Amino acid sequence: MATRDIRNPIARKAAEYGLITFSIWIMVVGIYFFKFPNNFAFGGVTGFSTVFARLTGWSAGDFTFFVNTALLVLGFLFLGTDVGVKTVYASMLMSVSLSVLERLCPMRGPLTREPLLELIFAIFCPGFGSAVLFNIGASSGGTDIIAMILKKHTHMNIGTALLVVDLTSVVLAFFVFGPTTGLFSCLGLMAKSLVIDDVIENMNLCKCFNIVCDNPEPICQFIIHDLNRSATVYKAEGAFTHRDKSIILTTMKRSQAIKLRNHIRRIEPTAFILISNSSEIIGKGFLAS
Repeated sequence: MATRDIRNPIARKAAEYGLITFSIWIMVVGIYFFKFPNNFAFGGVTGFSTVFARLTGWSAGDFTFFVNTALLVLGFLFLGTDVGVKTVYASMLMSVSLSVLERLCPMRGPLTREPLLELIFAIFCPGFGSAVLFNIGASSGGTDIIAMILKKHTHMNIGTALLVVDLTSVVLAFFVFGPTTGLFSCLGLMAKSLVIDDVIENMNLCKCFNIVCDNPEPICQFIIHDLNRSATVYKAEGAFTHRDKSIILTTMKRSQAIKLRNHIRRIEPTAFILISNSSEIIGKGFLAS
């Protein structure tokens, strides 16, 4: 993410919390305007909230606030400071935002008569927000705290445990809201993880260059001084001509890749360029996704 490139610690921290706030509000829009009115019961605490709101008469937003607060307390009891300030901030911001929206903008029913269209927004908005949070090392709390507790104090498979929690809310939706809503919830559960994975991969996507050229110096100078990246150069031999060649290996963001490609075409049109995508790069200047 762009916040990693900000050198001033205060500015970087402000940018991180601004990004967390934006991500949570995107999630809140998807949950409140599309998920709650249609009773889509998938995805952690908010999934259970739709079911228990119908069974108990509570509002889904207030139920989410109560459960998230209780889980934060459990988190501090079992994890201490491992819960993290970002998670506390994100969890409380989501809970308060949902409760405030219920009072300022009460929903009497779905926005449209197209449940499949609303399911898409109910999946994509929270999925996109969650992906951004995961990518900067934060989370929205809720069942993520349960996962953290299980990881620290048991040998249970966390992925399986969280899947069981999500499946439970989907099964309850079949009994409480009927098969139509239950099937929509099941579809949402299957699509949610795909959206999160795809968004994270695209946010971290970089371009990897293998450049076979005769004169590597001008290209390397452009990479170092104009793009503020580095490169590795190694010698090779053309299989057909047996002429000496140089191969430049470098990796950069997509916006920088366009500049490098155009620069190489301009200064050495005969260079052979192999460009590939990668979303997991470990090393100085890059973080593992």
